Amino acid sequence: MASVHPPPAPGRELSNPPTDGISNLRFSNHSDHLLVSSWDKTVRLYDASADSLRGEFMHGGPVLDCCFHDDSSGFSASADNTVRRIVFSHGKEDILGRHDAPVRCIEYSYAAGQVITGSWDKTLKCWDPRGASGQERTLVGTYPQPERVYSLSLVGNRLVVATAGRHVNVYDLRNMSQPEQRRESSLKYQTRCVRCYPNGTGYALSSVEGRVAMEFFDLSEVSQAKKYAFKCHRKSEAGRDIVYPVNAIAFHPVYGTFATGGCDGFVNVWDGNNKKRLYQYSKYPTSVAALSFSRDGRLLAVASSYTFEEGDKPHEPDAIFVRSVNEIEVKPKPKVYPNPPA
Repeated sequence: MASVHPPPAPGRELSNPPTDGISNLRFSNHSDHLLVSSWDKTVRLYDASADSLRGEFMHGGPVLDCCFHDDSSGFSASADNTVRRIVFSHGKEDILGRHDAPVRCIEYSYAAGQVITGSWDKTLKCWDPRGASGQERTLVGTYPQPERVYSLSLVGNRLVVATAGRHVNVYDLRNMSQPEQRRESSLKYQTRCVRCYPNGTGYALSSVEGRVAMEFFDLSEVSQAKKYAFKCHRKSEAGRDIVYPVNAIAFHPVYGTFATGGCDGFVNVWDGNNKKRLYQYSKYPTSVAALSFSRDGRLLAVASSYTFEEGDKPHEPDAIFVRSVNEIEVKPKPKVYPNPPA
């Protein structure tokens, strides 16, 4: 009897999800622990494999981003303007420092041993978490940006900062006095997400208008000739194109392919080198707000969480799905060359 493959389920839904919009989720570099920030003013730590909530931390305002330090601690960026360190094992937190407006993004650099935050106050700040508590001892530097910071990404010593007004600044963490490169997004509309390629050669940038740009750091003509952009997360209905924001980009740690998540509720997997879509997962209940692959690429965490792109309206509850990733979904397909004529 021929087997019929039903479309794969969206993944296992984690219990005890946040009670409001999910702003980000990230897997640890050391385990299947998952850190989740939310507009419900919490940061939650899950063991994604065991589906257990390991810790929950309340903040003074919505939490707009979070990241791991190591498996026992992490950092968060809050709309109450604070940058916090959270120690999971002790269930305690302290304030590393503050911005003058909500803190939108946070990253930890293993290369520099620093926390980097980007805020709507139009600055980037670097912090040394080893300093005792108290801003004057932890703040390493403040770096003005052309506009409000929307997204940050790190690879090695490189930092990419995407702001409002379609600006992109590229820094070397070893010399933050000025950007190594000042760029403009090659997409015409507002930037939603930027993520560096794992191999360190460039970055992918997505916009609110259903597009992703593939960019390269090397300014030589040969490298710049490789850059391109493509349309995604859109559909035709009655002869009209309906276009959705691309909220999330996540690179696969083994294959360098990447997933995108959009307000259309879809997650697509792309092979950027061969300019091909490898896979589309079945639709999620609402907008895909965030994505993260586990350290070995075997799991993909998906935040199905309405991002209010159509204003306040009834919507599906916020949920986190953890799906097992099949190699066929993420592995580049070898190019097939035609046989040479005999």
